[in-house]
Amino acid sequence: MSKISENEIVWTSYIFDKETHDKVKYLKKNDREEFEDSFYKDLEFGTGGMRGIMGVGPNRVNKYTFGRNTQAISKILNNLFEDSSVVIGHDCRNNSRELSMIVANIFSANNIKTYIFDSLRPTPLISYAVRKLNCKCGIVLTASHNPPEYNGYKVYWSDGGQIVPPIDKNIITEISDTDYSEINFNSNPRLIELVDNKIEDSFVKDSINTARIGDSNREKLKIVFTSLHGTSHILIPEILNKAGYSNIFCVDSQMNPDGNFSNVNSSNPEDPTSLNEAIELAKVQDADLVIGTDPDADRFGIAVKNLSGDYELINGNQSMCVMTDYILGKSKINKNSFIASTVVSSPMMSKIALTNNIKIELSLTGFKWIGKMINDFKDLKFLAGGEESFGYLVGDFVRDKDALTSSLLVSEICSELKANGLNFYERMIDCYIKYGFFKEKLFTLKKEGKKGAQEIKNILSNLKSNPPEKLLDDKTLFIEDYESSIKTNLETGEKSIINLPKTNMIIFESQSGFKVAVRPSGTEPKIKYYFSVNCSLNNKSEFLQKNKLLNEKLSQLLIDFTN
Repeated sequence: MSKISENEIVWTSYIFDKETHDKVKYLKKNDREEFEDSFYKDLEFGTGGMRGIMGVGPNRVNKYTFGRNTQAISKILNNLFEDSSVVIGHDCRNNSRELSMIVANIFSANNIKTYIFDSLRPTPLISYAVRKLNCKCGIVLTASHNPPEYNGYKVYWSDGGQIVPPIDKNIITEISDTDYSEINFNSNPRLIELVDNKIEDSFVKDSINTARIGDSNREKLKIVFTSLHGTSHILIPEILNKAGYSNIFCVDSQMNPDGNFSNVNSSNPEDPTSLNEAIELAKVQDADLVIGTDPDADRFGIAVKNLSGDYELINGNQSMCVMTDYILGKSKINKNSFIASTVVSSPMMSKIALTNNIKIELSLTGFKWIGKMINDFKDLKFLAGGEESFGYLVGDFVRDKDALTSSLLVSEICSELKANGLNFYERMIDCYIKYGFFKEKLFTLKKEGKKGAQEIKNILSNLKSNPPEKLLDDKTLFIEDYESSIKTNLETGEKSIINLPKTNMIIFESQSGFKVAVRPSGTEPKIKYYFSVNCSLNNKSEFLQKNKLLNEKLSQLLIDFTN
């Protein structure tokens, strides 16, 4: 019997309600392709949580797949702790409120104290609330920047950070060992409590105390803001206002929470089209800064005026480097401080650390690893950390990327620069002159379904078997295979151990420091290519020429690796 048939039998058994039975039968009769994709496997709970398309079946997001997760986590909490509590939040996505209440009911049914917000809230606030409420666990129902048909289940542990080894693997094992029949949906209302406003008020104060580090007349900065129909619609304007910014212009058509993202081209700030409407408003208002956040407000994107006076999108690598340089200029740096980034982010972060004589720690992709560093290096002070995918964290009062506080920090930078007759773009060029001109490009290739998963596997396998001899005209010097944890120097043959958790990723680096990283996405059916090139920049007059040169190099690398 096939896996599809086995799952169909289970999902039409007594364990599931009549509505589910009817949906299974309807799907099988009317959309065979969708039926097979919904039932050919279980939706995976990865090392950070679960994300998938909403629908019926084991390979979809629904009350049973989320319920199974929750029942398994409940068993772990009850085994580890005598008294457990969890806090639950959700973003703007369709069905998020209903699913979050189901999750709350299951935790309470398992005798676990459950805090839940009265409506949608940004993800950084949930990370914050875990520690403030002294909870053992936090759950956020979010699919971050994925398309409208997705939802997700993200898990935080008692430190406020996303789950990491060994707890992530323990949860995955427990979910696998949990049968749908074990899910206890019978809530205990006495154990469910709404979170009051004190948590939110405390977050706003800590955010301002952490990021309000500039020196300028903040009222003069003109900011255009869009929440892209997400959860930052209240807190970012509130934080900015309380920090002293009064010239804030919101994109009204995009400020209402909406799981269909009706008035945006994309809800993902990484997508260049996501800030189109905000930029149009910026032109009308002659704004200095444009800010947009993703649905759960952990990622942010910005646009500023370039040398020609046109608004230009700043990518995650660029904003991260300028923000880090600014923080280091405002901080007392000593041997007890460090910054953080990831192995696929700009190498410029390492140059910034070297030049400023500060430690840097690099992690795998995924901000949970940066959050983990705060625990791993308790004797060091964490100043800031960022990743190329538009995530940044300043200070340690939150343990995940935080678009709320980062939006204040970037406003501080722009406000101080404006007071000195400069802007963010010029500061970015100054950083290139100081640290070296590094430029990056991300290319994502979508490969859906079972066939797509195999194609992604084949691409990685072929790269490992037939590595490129050169990156452009520059000889490949290093190959880093993160699945085998081996870094090979092709010139000497020397092999060294990569002291990071194993993952399916390979990185090539040339003699001049050009880099290409390739890995499958952990949240979507995609394969990702990260390209990085660099050159020296002696002065601002060289910028346009050198920028064009690096863009050409990035375009050629893309052709070399994807054609």
